[in-house]
Amino acid sequence: MKPETVPPPHLAAEAQWVEGELVRGLMRTQRHTTWVGLAMAVIVVGVLWTDVPPVRTLAWLAIAAVAAGWRWWVLQRYDREVVHRGTGEHLDFFRRHRFVWPFSALVWGLTAVLFFDRTSLGDQYVCWLALGGLAMLSVNSLSASLPAMRAYLDTFAATALAVMLWRMVAELHLMGPPYHWWQVALLLVFWLALRQGGRRLHETHRRNFELQSRNSQLIDSLTRQTQAALDAVEIKNRFLASAAHDIRQPVHALGLYADWLGSEPELVHELAPKIVESTKAVNRLFDSLFDLARLDSGKIRLNIATVDVAQLLRELELQYRPVCEAKGLEFRLRVQPGTAVSDPILLQRTLGNLVANAIKYTQRGGILLASRRGARGPRIEIWDTGVGIAPAHQREIFREFYKVPTHGGTEDGFGLGLYIVGRLTHILGHPLTLHSRVGRGTVFRLLLEPTDARAAQERAVASVAQMLPGRPRAPSPLRGPAT
Repeated sequence: MKPETVPPPHLAAEAQWVEGELVRGLMRTQRHTTWVGLAMAVIVVGVLWTDVPPVRTLAWLAIAAVAAGWRWWVLQRYDREVVHRGTGEHLDFFRRHRFVWPFSALVWGLTAVLFFDRTSLGDQYVCWLALGGLAMLSVNSLSASLPAMRAYLDTFAATALAVMLWRMVAELHLMGPPYHWWQVALLLVFWLALRQGGRRLHETHRRNFELQSRNSQLIDSLTRQTQAALDAVEIKNRFLASAAHDIRQPVHALGLYADWLGSEPELVHELAPKIVESTKAVNRLFDSLFDLARLDSGKIRLNIATVDVAQLLRELELQYRPVCEAKGLEFRLRVQPGTAVSDPILLQRTLGNLVANAIKYTQRGGILLASRRGARGPRIEIWDTGVGIAPAHQREIFREFYKVPTHGGTEDGFGLGLYIVGRLTHILGHPLTLHSRVGRGTVFRLLLEPTDARAAQERAVASVAQMLPGRPRAPSPLRGPAT
């Protein structure tokens, strides 16, 4: 088979589903036709009882009872084992029990042995009428399955035709009345007409189920597109909430510098450079937010470079010291010179969120921002003397929009700061650890292992799916026990 002739997987799945629905449609009609067949058997026996030796009639009736019992057993088993199962089970059941219908047709075709050229023309007419009606009813009930319908009609016609020809040739030696041949011709025409009508009825059934399948696929496609649009809106809302969350701290610091300048103009030479630097920090943060928007779309290009750790921490001090001191807290900085390989903007964003989070949940004492050397690279630590985080919440805090219910100060936040930290540390490949004691404080340690640009880009693209509602979330970024 040429490769282009292989049906696409979705078409093969649709074809199997349609076949399963056709089998279901066939089986739904069989209980009714079984009762009609029993009624027809009673009528035929009643018509022929006085004209045919009882032994022949009873023998045929016994065979008919076996056929009816077989069909009834198949229906009971279908209702008990298959009716509520999948397409594959329906198709397999039909393949295993498909011979029950040709056997029923064989029994009805043998009816000609009882009446053809052996009873009055009136009785023969009634019997042919009953057989014709039963054949048309069977075509209607079996047309959902073209093989089953054809097997029934072909067996029925072949059996009746064989009985007629045996009577005409072997017993009457072609000396019977001429209308026998017209009856044979009528039987052949009737058989071909039923076959043609059954095929058209089957095509109608098949088209209906194909349309139903495609309508279902269209609805699923529209549902997915609608969900994609809702996801896009959710990502936009999440970005706006993140922007509002992260812009607050540098703007607050800028406002404090401006207030000090207004109340103490003589400090202009001291405060003006800080205002300029805070403005630059705001601009850098806006750049960071735009980078995050690209990150959420999976199209960001990470800028992996050598980062001066000491300079990075001093920029964070400039941004957060006034906020810390305005709250009556002490801000301490301990720096050991060193460099790291990372994205400077995203790394600053990560550390800024950790410092801002420490300030928010510390009411007395202070904050320590420190860098230390290690065998695997520089390590940055953020200490606070705040409320601490209970063990039950130490992994949950990295979930999106999660707020520790017992912490004061959560009502004015969005629950995004540590979520962003977790996501960015995962992308950059910087292990994060947490140690906290309730009522004593918390320390976050970020190990600045060198960031591999290609691996970081792959993690950035993979993380987009985790941003969408209903998708599996990334595990907590904590390395080791969070205790």
